[in-house]
Amino acid sequence: MRLLLISNSTNAGEEYLAYPMGHIKFFLGSKKCNILFIPYAGITISYDDYASKVNRRFEEIGHSVTSIHTSFDPVKAVVEADVIVVGGGNTWQLLHLIQKNGLIEPIREKLLSGTPYIGWSAGSNLCCPTIRTTNDMPVVQPVSFSSLNLVPFQINPHYLDANPEGHAGETREDRIKEFIQVNRDLYVVGLREGTMLLLENGNLKLIGKRKARIFRYNSEFLELSSEDDLNFLLE
Repeated sequence: MRLLLISNSTNAGEEYLAYPMGHIKFFLGSKKCNILFIPYAGITISYDDYASKVNRRFEEIGHSVTSIHTSFDPVKAVVEADVIVVGGGNTWQLLHLIQKNGLIEPIREKLLSGTPYIGWSAGSNLCCPTIRTTNDMPVVQPVSFSSLNLVPFQINPHYLDANPEGHAGETREDRIKEFIQVNRDLYVVGLREGTMLLLENGNLKLIGKRKARIFRYNSEFLELSSEDDLNFLLE
């Protein structure tokens, strides 16, 4: 598999997809390909506008995307795609529509056969065993929480260390501690903004200047950088 799983689309003060675009360009290469974009996580933006927004950025690196919402046969669109790109937004809505359109198995089969995949935020959550470590509000109810199950660990995109002044509720760390207390056999990767995971040739690496925080029940939390070996997460 070739997966590029990005924490967030936009860093503060930057343009949309600015920081990951160089990595996306390298990941795709220069050869023109049929890139299928899935905008289902978008709620407060129309699919047309979302696809146009992504397409403008991809055109800057010599590629273009076609959105799945313009296809009369979403399954066929997946089968014929050379690359699949899934944008961020609401993870619950994303999974709900992926399931509703019968796309879990077609996408999974495509990616297991080697079709490259790029996802950010909700699009990264989609590759986990479930979407239960998303930050998003469950605005809809999918058939199940199970997603593509392409990596054997969970991702928490936009991971934050901060506990804002005056905030008396749970921190992100507290929430993940709750998750691993109940799900003791799973790692959770706290993927900080400005970073991404690259899975290629059976190797998993972190890209970006910030470290990832790795959670596991009854284990010390790890702070790992792009220089560290993350392949234990694939076991």
